[in-house]
Amino acid sequence: MSLLSKLFYFVLIASKKHKIDESHGLSHSMNVLQYANKIFENEISNYPSLKNHEKIIYVSAILHDMCDKKYMDENAGIKEIETYLQDEDALTNTEIIMSKKIMTTMSYSKVKKYGFPTLGSYQEAYHVVREADLLTAYDFDRCMIYKMNSNSGNIEEAFKDAENLFENRVFKHNEDGLFMFDYSKKESKILHDAALQRIEAWRNIIRKPLLRK
Repeated sequence: MSLLSKLFYFVLIASKKHKIDESHGLSHSMNVLQYANKIFENEISNYPSLKNHEKIIYVSAILHDMCDKKYMDENAGIKEIETYLQDEDALTNTEIIMSKKIMTTMSYSKVKKYGFPTLGSYQEAYHVVREADLLTAYDFDRCMIYKMNSNSGNIEEAFKDAENLFENRVFKHNEDGLFMFDYSKKESKILHDAALQRIEAWRNIIRKPLLRK
């Protein structure tokens, strides 16, 4: 089994064990990996050192939410990840350590509270993964799915909560200085416009009289 398959298999088993819903499960891991790869390929000429940390980028992108405090104790989750990576013998000790550091410091809430960590030569790799995750946050449906899993499926409430989150957080990513790479800055603007259209589409559906009975 390839390393890629092993990593996604861990996401599958960890999601089942910790009841991680689809907003942070397999499809999210896939989307973050896709964005991480796009950022990597677009920025490698500007930051050649990224090539040395490619594996760390992909591992962190795929596994980052398998220690999310919304679903489990973060320390216990990161220990499970560490044990799995050690048992599979797919990464060096240094690669495991740096992957753990990226995964445990990249969340929006931690960045807003503590700022960016200082990771030396791994700093750009950290930003690749962090920004890939931020780009997936523009998926309005994903946000609604998470809210619906938290409120017993009430889609009207989920829409309101998601809309508020986008207005107060997601749509401010650029002005908050959360994107370092040119690719992320450009892509976020495209995703911003797409999210606005999606919000209006949902607003239209939710207001339909025949669906409000």
